[in-house]
Amino acid sequence: MYDVIIIGAGPAGASAAIYTARGNLKTLVIDKAPNTGALAITHKIANYPGVIGALSGKELLDTMREQAKGFGAEFIQTTITAVDVEDETKVVFTADGMYEGKSIIIATGSKGRNRMLPGEENLLGRGVSTCATCDGAFFEGKTVAVIGDSEEALEEAQALSKFAEKIHFVVPRPELQGVHHTPEIAGTDILYKAKPLEVLGTNKVEGLRIRTGVGTEEVLEVDGVFVFLSGSKPGTDFLQGQVPLDEEGFMILDSSMQSSVPGVFGAGEVRRTPVKQAVVAAADGAIAAMAVDKFINKRAQLIPQYK
Repeated sequence: MYDVIIIGAGPAGASAAIYTARGNLKTLVIDKAPNTGALAITHKIANYPGVIGALSGKELLDTMREQAKGFGAEFIQTTITAVDVEDETKVVFTADGMYEGKSIIIATGSKGRNRMLPGEENLLGRGVSTCATCDGAFFEGKTVAVIGDSEEALEEAQALSKFAEKIHFVVPRPELQGVHHTPEIAGTDILYKAKPLEVLGTNKVEGLRIRTGVGTEEVLEVDGVFVFLSGSKPGTDFLQGQVPLDEEGFMILDSSMQSSVPGVFGAGEVRRTPVKQAVVAAADGAIAAMAVDKFINKRAQLIPQYK
């Protein structure tokens, strides 16, 4: 019987494990693919607090996980098949057996789009990115493409304009969705009804092949491609019917990352985060962990771990 079972070993899950294990809670972390999450495949990170210089997302995650293990957290790699969180004891069913806990933290992040562009997966971290805030500075003075049709894509293009010399904003639809006024962005040309076809390059991004609104194909010569297409959804399918989710599958949580089901908590991109950043997910994990500590020990309030 574990005090807490954490599903997901990304920045939210690993951070939660550091706090729960350090708080002397018997902690189990389950992740089916620890090295395939959004942070794990990030090529370089240079803005994580306390980390000087650039390192890969995998290096950062490995450090966080080793820190949690040092405090006593147990990590296993297996596939979740189902959960039962309705009773006081939470049960997690996996391909390798059943695990029981007094509480559970869902930190499964978000699922990628069902279909990626040809060349996109191969060049992730080598010019293809999904985070302008994370990687924009690496494209100082260069030419990039932004692909998307949402307000998020517009905000990312604005963030990139502080660094890139030229931006091709590729919008597959006739207009940006949910955007009533599109501001002019320095050095940016917006290509409406332009369908992205393929990211070009072998070891790094060399171009983006698109079909324009008039039906012709052309290649944009770019050094980077930032993709913000719709399709990314929270990985909460296995919670259907047991934990309240909103219409898009996000967990409904309070400010302490607690759901309305006693003993069930969430952290990271399973909730509607204001921004998608590793540091935000890690903060969520810390808050969820302290809420678990309060729940397990029946405390009246959260007790921060300052030392």
